[in-house]
Amino acid sequence: MSETEEQPQEPQRTYSGAFMAAMAIALLAAVGSLVWCFTLSSRLSTAQAELADAKQQNTQLAAGLRETEARLQVDTDELSKANGLTQKQLDQRAQAIIQQEEADNERLESEQKQTAQQVSSVSNEVSDVKTDVGGVKTDLGKTRTDLDTTITQLQQVRGDLTNTNSVIARNHDELVTLEHKGDRNFYEFTLTKGQKKPVGTVSMELRRTDEKRSKFTLDIFADDKVYEKRDRNVNEPLQFYAGKDPALFEVVVNTINSKNQISGYLSTPKNAPVPPTAQ
Repeated sequence: MSETEEQPQEPQRTYSGAFMAAMAIALLAAVGSLVWCFTLSSRLSTAQAELADAKQQNTQLAAGLRETEARLQVDTDELSKANGLTQKQLDQRAQAIIQQEEADNERLESEQKQTAQQVSSVSNEVSDVKTDVGGVKTDLGKTRTDLDTTITQLQQVRGDLTNTNSVIARNHDELVTLEHKGDRNFYEFTLTKGQKKPVGTVSMELRRTDEKRSKFTLDIFADDKVYEKRDRNVNEPLQFYAGKDPALFEVVVNTINSKNQISGYLSTPKNAPVPPTAQ
């Protein structure tokens, strides 16, 4: 009887363990659910807070964007006005530059035409000069021939020294002809009676004149010597030697202006000393 009563008690112990296990599992599941719900709720709250903050930032950004758009519109209007003024000024400036360029081009064309005309004129003048040079050469040759002929035709007379002949000039024009020959120096003079006067590198003094006979007496001072030319004739070569290396000097009196004055010239060799004033 005791064995029969002990056997029904074993199944009751098994059912209580399973129930407790199920309850434990359910409890754990409930706790897990609570933890998950709490975590999810916390995350949801955070997300809602972040969403609210994002909305607020979006609101602020929208307000800032509207303000920026308003300012941008104002700046755009002002910039448009400014661009309008600048464009007007640029148009005016461009027009002025175009006008200046046109004026410069016209002036350049005018200057080029003038330059071309000047070049043409210069070319013509050069041609004329060449022609003139050719003519001058011809005239020079003719003049040289005429000069030689004139010199040949000048009066050759005997000097007052022994065995000397000389070509003399009887007036100023003939003296100029002799000067062009270029082989002697010539010094014209006018002497007044009683006055000693330097002529070239010598000095002269008129002593007396005889207008009726066309004669005169003249003293010539050279190298500390005095050469007296007494009762000489007009256009007569009065010759003497002077200088460190003695060279032939000639005095020719062309006119007796009055009883107190004569005129003529002194002729010296080309290599003879010249007075300081003639250098």
